[in-house]
Amino acid sequence: MNKKSITIALGFVVLSSAPMMANAADVEAGKMAFETCRGCHSAAGYSNAYPTYYVPKLGGQVPAYTVAALKAYKVSHRSHGTMMANSYDMSEKTMKNIAAYLATDVNGSKKARGYHGNIAKGKKLAQSCMACHNDDKTAKATNPRLAGQHANYLEKAMKDYQSGKRKNGMMKSMVEKLTTEELHDIAEYFSSLKGLTSTK
Repeated sequence: MNKKSITIALGFVVLSSAPMMANAADVEAGKMAFETCRGCHSAAGYSNAYPTYYVPKLGGQVPAYTVAALKAYKVSHRSHGTMMANSYDMSEKTMKNIAAYLATDVNGSKKARGYHGNIAKGKKLAQSCMACHNDDKTAKATNPRLAGQHANYLEKAMKDYQSGKRKNGMMKSMVEKLTTEELHDIAEYFSSLKGLTSTK
C-alpha cells in the first residue's frame, strides 16, 4: 500500500470514529451536572416529603435505565414535581453524562432501609421479576438494578405502575394483581441484597 493509500485509509478511520467519540458519555461532566441532584440523592436515608418514602439510591444504576427514567420525568410519564422540573430542559447528552457518572459508583452496600417485610416470601414472589431485574451491571444492560434499593421506594414504584401513574405496560401487567402485602415482601427482599448505593 502506497503512502497516499495509507493516508486516505487513516483519514477514513478517524472520520468514522468521530461520531462514536462525540457520542461517548463524559463522566466528569456527569459528575458536575449531578451536583444539582446531590442534595437529595446523596443523603443516606433522606425522605420525600409526601408521600413519605426514601429518596432512591442511584449509585451503580444501569446507565441506559437512568437515561430512560430521566426522559420519563421529562415527558411526564412519571409524576414528581422536583424531578420533572430538573429534567424538563435537560439534554440527552447531559442525561447520558449523569448516567455514566452514577454507573462508576460500584461500592454497593446492604444499608438500604427495609421495613420488616417477609424476605423469604419476597424472594419467592420475586422469581418472576428476575428475568429482567437480575442485577446485570454490564454495558448492554437496560433494565434497572433493584438490589439494595430502599424498600418503601420500591413499593411506591410498584404501586405507581399498578395505578398507571408510571406508564409502562409490561410493569403494569407484572404487578397489577399483587396485594399490598406481596408488594411489601418483594420490596423487602430486594432491599436486603447488596447492590445500589447513595452516591457521595
